[in-house]
Amino acid sequence: MSVLALALALMGLLWVSVLLVFAAPLVARWREPVLTGPVLIIESDDWGAGPLAQAAALTSLTSLLQRIRDRSGRPAVMTLGVVLEVPDGKRIAASGCTEYHALTLADACFADVRAAMQSGIQAGVFAPQLHGQCHYWPSALLAAAQGDSTVRSWLTAHDPAATEDLPAHLQSSWIDASCLPSRELAPEAIQQAAAAEAAAYQAAFGNAPQVAVATTFVWNEAVEAAWGETGIQTLITPGRRATCRNVAGQPGCVDATMLTGERSSAGQTYLVRDVFFEPVLGHAPQRLVDGLQTRTRQGRACLIETHRFNFLQQRDAPKDPDPPSAEDHLKPYASLDTLEAGLRAALAACPEVRFTSPLELAHAIRCCDPVWIERRLRPRLVAWYARLDEIPRFHRMAQLSGLDLVLAWLGRAA
Repeated sequence: MSVLALALALMGLLWVSVLLVFAAPLVARWREPVLTGPVLIIESDDWGAGPLAQAAALTSLTSLLQRIRDRSGRPAVMTLGVVLEVPDGKRIAASGCTEYHALTLADACFADVRAAMQSGIQAGVFAPQLHGQCHYWPSALLAAAQGDSTVRSWLTAHDPAATEDLPAHLQSSWIDASCLPSRELAPEAIQQAAAAEAAAYQAAFGNAPQVAVATTFVWNEAVEAAWGETGIQTLITPGRRATCRNVAGQPGCVDATMLTGERSSAGQTYLVRDVFFEPVLGHAPQRLVDGLQTRTRQGRACLIETHRFNFLQQRDAPKDPDPPSAEDHLKPYASLDTLEAGLRAALAACPEVRFTSPLELAHAIRCCDPVWIERRLRPRLVAWYARLDEIPRFHRMAQLSGLDLVLAWLGRAA
């Protein structure tokens, strides 16, 4: 065997070795569905029971979204991650903060909020999905209030509460974070809570929830199983499942990662939401455009995460570790302007973009709808190559071995 042939054989063996080491994530990204064109969904959490100013914000959002339409004439779609109750501060205060009482979305005080939500749903711009009965675990909140005057004041306030004002770790609803690190909830408690929130959602919207997004993206397999029993078919995720809050109060104990289209053990379809767009925190319209273009190159839908606090009064915005200056801090009307500018720029950058809802997207993926899902080899190879840089350590190993040159050639040749 010549020196050249030996060198080529050794190089080939090295490439095969690298591919074998990273076989699982490489195969997973090949199996992940590739979309036939750009797809954009605005995902917004925390709406429902809470500050009454939501009614005006929802009305403004309905008007804005109706003005932005894709080539098919469909308006931009924003999901509403719905929270179904907040504390009844007056009754909790009357109990000496020893008993939990709730104001539910069905309460008369939220009539205008409900009407604004329904108006947007009928206009085709809002797609409600279950965010939770509460944006906290009630007994954990009561326990934390015994030693934290700030939490106690929040819990006993007379006006409907803004959960954004709670410490972040207490906003997780599927753990007991009254002390850190957090503790797991009993499976029976999870099952009962999931059944109760599904019933409350159906009472509010006239249909059972089919899409769920866990508060603060902290949940576990028991929650998925309980949701599955209620008929929830689609789960919005950040691509990983955190199951606890660690000693520092941060989401931790990650026990699973997922890609769009993969299934939970309970049979739900996972969708990944990982582009963040919070105008109040200084995010500019270009951030939305960049996210859409990147996800389109990867053959993925772009699910944009934003929150209610962007569109309410400034006091409802959470404290960011590195917020804009007081002069630059955006008002709710400016957040609307920023969102509209981002959507219009997205349409200009990707004229073929399609507006849809998570439920429709998940259905298309499950059915392998050829209108949505790419079957041709060449576009699938291009999208697969665009996904490889996100695999930890793979890019470096591919560079060192020279495999990246082969993969780049495949991507260009495709």
